[in-house]
Amino acid sequence: MPLKLAVFIVGIFIAAAASADEQRLAPDWTLTTPDGEPVTLSEVAAKRPVVLLFWATWCPYCKALMPHLQSIDLEYGDQIEILAIHFRDDKGDPVRFVRDTGYDFTVLTDGNDVAKLNGIWGTPGLLIVDRDRNIGFDLYAVPRRELPESDEEPGHRRKAAYRAPYWAAKIRESLDAVLDESSR
Repeated sequence: MPLKLAVFIVGIFIAAAASADEQRLAPDWTLTTPDGEPVTLSEVAAKRPVVLLFWATWCPYCKALMPHLQSIDLEYGDQIEILAIHFRDDKGDPVRFVRDTGYDFTVLTDGNDVAKLNGIWGTPGLLIVDRDRNIGFDLYAVPRRELPESDEEPGHRRKAAYRAPYWAAKIRESLDAVLDESSR
């Protein structure tokens, strides 16, 4: 039995390594802004790399990451596009949330189906898509950073505040690589 288990585990690692080397293509889709303007991924990505943020107004991790994304948006300017795809949130008002917090992201509503197409199951989900719609970054693949041990269990808000700067650094690294590749 131990040999079978070892072979099974090695097989999983080989499959994971093989799939890590494969380029994932983002499916094309169209969503609308709250003003009814259609936004199609292939059209936006053809112009510049796209950061797809899958988020909800109730998500403390989204709330911690979004100021960093605004900073990235200001830093990279017209070189990138950030699309904030609202999903898994029936009670929040994404337009008011983004407006009240001062973010410049393009808000897209009713993103549940697009999230499923991209394998996004929880918030926040974040992908970086290049001009050929290749997914060059997936936040789910970033190793989880844990707070140093303490006597009390930290809440989600504290965990989110701890992880968000690290995520932002990884997003910047990926954007730099995607932009460097596209300039060749």
